[in-house]
Amino acid sequence: MKNLHIVAAASLVTCIQGFAPVQKQQHVRSAPLSVSALEPPTLAAVGSNSDDRTPLRQGSYVALVTPMTPTGAIDLQQLRTLLQFHLQAGTDGLCILGTTGEAAVMTMAERKAVLDVAVEEVKGKIPILVGTGTIDPEHVKEQTLQAIDCGCDASLVVTPYYVKPPQRALIKHFETMADLGLPVCIYNVPGRTGVDFLPESIGQVAGHPNIVAVKEATGDVSRVAQIQDACEKNGYKRDELLLLSGDDGTTDEFVLQGGHGCISVTANVAPSAMHQLMMSALKKDMDDVKRINSPLTNLHRDEFIEANPIPIKWAVKRIGQIDSSYLRPPLDELAPEFQGTVESALRDAGLI
Repeated sequence: MKNLHIVAAASLVTCIQGFAPVQKQQHVRSAPLSVSALEPPTLAAVGSNSDDRTPLRQGSYVALVTPMTPTGAIDLQQLRTLLQFHLQAGTDGLCILGTTGEAAVMTMAERKAVLDVAVEEVKGKIPILVGTGTIDPEHVKEQTLQAIDCGCDASLVVTPYYVKPPQRALIKHFETMADLGLPVCIYNVPGRTGVDFLPESIGQVAGHPNIVAVKEATGDVSRVAQIQDACEKNGYKRDELLLLSGDDGTTDEFVLQGGHGCISVTANVAPSAMHQLMMSALKKDMDDVKRINSPLTNLHRDEFIEANPIPIKWAVKRIGQIDSSYLRPPLDELAPEFQGTVESALRDAGLI
């Protein structure tokens, strides 16, 4: 898997703190801080990313919500609390400023403030994967360079949405972003973007030294073998890329079929269970997978009863990890008629 490696099965039994992946190439709550109030000196980067990256690895990455106050300011203190919650629960990696994190409605200054907090809290402990993808390649570059400056470990780059680029243009897009120097996780989610980056195309870019992973969110677990076949066809190892499921409902089977982990919405409220689920699936322990995943089944489904991240942000508040489930427009808080459904799913999962 390039210079990444699959952790031996014996080490999977231990907590995430025991992982030691091979290096890849080259609190007391205070008043919420509104990013808009930050002075320019505060926005200076707090990290360097030249020689200090934590490689992406197997396991459960949380697609983290961004806590906000009831007036819509980003609550940086609660963000710190959430990050510590995930460290203590055994979350294997952090995926921040993605769809679930409402990154599309944040300014560059707000993004920097969020990334600086993430680096301060978890840098060197778990990988920091930051969403930098959008429709305009120049904006992708701007966000990726910011992530490098802040000290993040890798970028999650989604296929440009709405404009439906052909496969050759997608190949060029991902290679161009990888040329910036930050390891790239390709994000394929055709249900949101309207374009599918096909396994054959993924195989063509697999040899780029900075393209290291794929978040596959089609829900089609056969994509695991298809991507691995495409890598092999293009002269690369079958496990050249870290394959991460982006669909909680099929994540267990995705990993049992040869995937390496997940970027999970469910992990916002069940981080320990999702970590354990991934460890068992990596060991191909089907009985344990069923035991762990069965209580989560309704949650995997009902956290999408309205558009993500509406239900999951309400759920994170319901379990007491944040004070407000506010979402910035054009989204809105979970409709009252759906709250009972999500609460029931949380109860089935033993989370309340």
